[in-house]
Amino acid sequence: MKTETLILTTELSSLAANSAASGASVWAEFIPAGTAITGRDGRSWVNDDPDAIVAAFASNGADLPIDIEHATEIKGKAGEPAPAVGWIKALQAREGGAIWGQVEWNDTGRDLVNQKAYRYLSPVFTFDINSKRILQLYSAGLTNQPNLHLTALNRRTTTDREDTMPLPLAICTALALPPEATDAQAVSAINQLKDDKATALNQAQNPSIDKFVPRADHDAALNRAQDAESALKAVREKALNQQIEETLDKALKAGVITPATVDYHRACCKEEGGLARFEKYAETAPTIGDDSGLDDRARNQTSLTEEDRVACRLLGIEEDAYTAAKETD
Repeated sequence: MKTETLILTTELSSLAANSAASGASVWAEFIPAGTAITGRDGRSWVNDDPDAIVAAFASNGADLPIDIEHATEIKGKAGEPAPAVGWIKALQAREGGAIWGQVEWNDTGRDLVNQKAYRYLSPVFTFDINSKRILQLYSAGLTNQPNLHLTALNRRTTTDREDTMPLPLAICTALALPPEATDAQAVSAINQLKDDKATALNQAQNPSIDKFVPRADHDAALNRAQDAESALKAVREKALNQQIEETLDKALKAGVITPATVDYHRACCKEEGGLARFEKYAETAPTIGDDSGLDDRARNQTSLTEEDRVACRLLGIEEDAYTAAKETD
């Protein structure tokens, strides 16, 4: 007849007396009670749904192995022999949320316990990376160190066991991840980079029509724009030249400039801002050939003075004849 013995801690020293009989099974605690569980290395997990852990075991439909120093997780992963020394036959969620398991040892496991070769059980479980919620118990190992000191072996990710070595700092930096990032976070970041690269390549090969146009269409539009700009420039130059000629002609008629300087003023007007400067100059420039009174003085010089009239009387010469003689001189 098999017996069941309640063990209050994961320490195995008291299991020997209760497992001497062949085929005897005992109950041991695998996941501590309490919503928050903190390991000796400072990491924490959440055990807020123990019934779900028990249900996951039941749905698995297979006993869970107990090995030596987590051989299932280390040697088994490498394809090496990892024999079990006992089996977890059932799980229970007890008061406070602690997960207990029914353990059945084989001869090897029973001898190790009886000889006190190992004292502790260390569980391997999965948990959600974000919420830290414990999801499922996978196995357990006999060890002489408290299980929570076994950083890599008392937990799994939801997809696989996490690597025992931290990611190199250079890789974390390149992927914009914190130094404590996990393999799963690194893989996610790399996959995101791949997706971004694929998206960029697709956009380059199939550009959006509202942002890019075919090169031929672009060149045609550019040529039309250049032709339109050239035509507009020609119209503006023609209008400017016409305005310059009208302004020069007006200044020439006003006597502000002379025919000899028209070419000079035309060239100046064609410079940037030159026409405006010439128009301002023409408003205040003096008229070349203004009436200076010289013609009147010349005319006055041909009219008779009082002395001329005296001479005419003395000589008996008519004043008109004398005046005509002076103009001929």
